[in-house]
Amino acid sequence: MTGEALVGGIDRIMIGVRDLAEAERIYTRMLGRSPSWRYRDGGTERVIYRLGNVSLDLLSSSETGAPWGSLLSAQLDRAGEGIVGIVFSTPDATRTVEGLKARGLPAVLFPEAEVSGPAGERRRWKSLLVPAEIARGLFMMGHEQLSPEPLPEAALRPGVGEGEAISALDHVVVMTSDAEACKHLFGEQFGIRLALDQSKPEWGVRQLFFRLGGVTLEVVEPLDKAKAPANDYFMGLAWKVGHVGAVRERLVREGADVSEVKLGRKKGTEVATIRKPTCGVPVLLIGPAAESA
Repeated sequence: MTGEALVGGIDRIMIGVRDLAEAERIYTRMLGRSPSWRYRDGGTERVIYRLGNVSLDLLSSSETGAPWGSLLSAQLDRAGEGIVGIVFSTPDATRTVEGLKARGLPAVLFPEAEVSGPAGERRRWKSLLVPAEIARGLFMMGHEQLSPEPLPEAALRPGVGEGEAISALDHVVVMTSDAEACKHLFGEQFGIRLALDQSKPEWGVRQLFFRLGGVTLEVVEPLDKAKAPANDYFMGLAWKVGHVGAVRERLVREGADVSEVKLGRKKGTEVATIRKPTCGVPVLLIGPAAESA
């Protein structure tokens, strides 16, 4: 049974990349928006886009001798570019750590951190880490914002209208070999609400849908054990848009490889897949079907 939620939402999706400048070009085009902030920390260099319900954090290793830089370099060498982890939001990192420990998930609380951006602007936070070895190999952190003001929202690029841009995250997909273990991890230990648990033999999967702060955490287990991943991992992202066709047309015009628009599995939606470039992340656009718009 799910207890009190120990996290309030998904603060950031972290995507590890080798060439940060190139990744920034790719995602500025994809999102139709300019970055909100950039900074260096712990041997990593980062570019952040703050959207309606989540931030996207592109990070590369800038100093392999530093702790986070070394960790990221090892991840990129092992698995290539892609989603390296997620950061949950919490109003009280200390209380979240205590709650997770009480539920058998010994998280680590870090001291308060403060970093400066390129214009000297400073931001403060407190964070926590759930070691991946006790969380099915998934890299997950928590973030308590101490700065009084949130990051500015990622502004639209010049010439891009709101209807042609990505506005928010719909869901993030976790691939697993054991949905029951993920139900325990996310539902019982983190306390995230499980909205739906379904098996779809016609698709060959079991799906768990956890709802958190306007974002869905979708856990997928192949019914065929031979197709199950050796290790759980964050696979892909589905971005919410107001008009899939308009976003697709803009991206194709700007040189991206995007599929045709088709009806989504969820009633009343349509989708398109951004095939490349995506820095190793499977990307889906999802929005209301034209007749439902």
